[in-house]
Amino acid sequence: MKRVTLLGSTGTIGVNTLDVIAQHSDKFQVFALTANGNYLRLIEQCERFKPAYLVLNDETYFEPCRELLKAKGLDSQLLCGQAALEQVASSPETDIVMAAIVGAAGLKPTLAAARAGKRVLLANKEALVMSGNLLMDAVREHGAELLPIDSEHNAIFQAMPTDRELGLARGGVTRIVLTASGGPFRAMDPADLKHVTPAQAVKHPNWVMGKKISVDSATMMNKGLEVIEACWLFDARPEQVEIVIHPESIVHSMVGYRDGSVLAQMSNPDMRTPIAYGLGYPQRIEAGVAELDLARIGALHFESLDPVRFPCVELAYRAIGAGGTATAVLNAANEVAVESFLNEELPFSAIYDVIDFVLGEVSPRPVTHLDDVLAADCEARAAARDWVRSKVDRHGKVQLGVVT
Repeated sequence: MKRVTLLGSTGTIGVNTLDVIAQHSDKFQVFALTANGNYLRLIEQCERFKPAYLVLNDETYFEPCRELLKAKGLDSQLLCGQAALEQVASSPETDIVMAAIVGAAGLKPTLAAARAGKRVLLANKEALVMSGNLLMDAVREHGAELLPIDSEHNAIFQAMPTDRELGLARGGVTRIVLTASGGPFRAMDPADLKHVTPAQAVKHPNWVMGKKISVDSATMMNKGLEVIEACWLFDARPEQVEIVIHPESIVHSMVGYRDGSVLAQMSNPDMRTPIAYGLGYPQRIEAGVAELDLARIGALHFESLDPVRFPCVELAYRAIGAGGTATAVLNAANEVAVESFLNEELPFSAIYDVIDFVLGEVSPRPVTHLDDVLAADCEARAAARDWVRSKVDRHGKVQLGVVT
């Protein structure tokens, strides 16, 4: 019986993880559930899975959650704050940690889990994007096990040589191909992108995801972040990682070999497949996902990435090329830009402008300690917010030349 801590249990990944766990109650037991502020869903999950601990990151909801917990007669201990997230992630009583907190907030508990030698199921892009060397060093030094849960990196992991420790060259790997659906604006005229609304941007054609990651998919910044992730996870050079548009989201990514072979992992677009792979590894367990029917699908399509429609991808390659804290700066600027767009403070096309400005404004520095990453994150967020404020006039309209 493996005990599981879910960092971010009320989000899409968390809900799907609990669905897989429920199918295998003889194999997995929930040790801790955590959420930012969605305490109502957290209590619902607590009633079903009876964890030892509940953690809220936002202390605003602590008292109403505590009262509801008491009213329902639930015995789970309620904790609050970042230190509590790190506590349950590194507890000797947990075996597996699902790292699914969106954004920079997931960095510290993910590092804590790695330093405690846990099996870390990584669904948080930002932990590697912000502090790739720190996380990978922690995994190696403390004997942790890092398994990617993003469908793309999970696919790459499955298509890699069995002995991954040999490295790409000795394993015969020449390239990594990340597939991308292209999001909701794949066929839209780039000139029309400045007019899209948050409601349109979060409506992904294939996947059910949270608002932030849905916007990242619409800008394709999620692919840029995945390029950075792939470089750290698989010790790849940026030029070895390619992106190809694949609208059906059936081929989740591919690995190319020196003999001309290309190995692909395919499945229906359902996050329970990579989650089940991570939970059960090295065995495969039931995920509750329908078998892939290629005859029904009929055809799979692939297209080149259009850099005019998706300019944010180039920013990610620029950041990883710069090294040091540049990727943390990229991530922070993107988070602020996406938040501003969702709050209708910025047009969609200005997300690129914010990140481009901040990358030029905040110089990269070497990363030797977590404080280096956090300082860069803070500086980049301040620069991004200043940029947004400088472009908003007294009527609340954004002044960006032709973009209004």
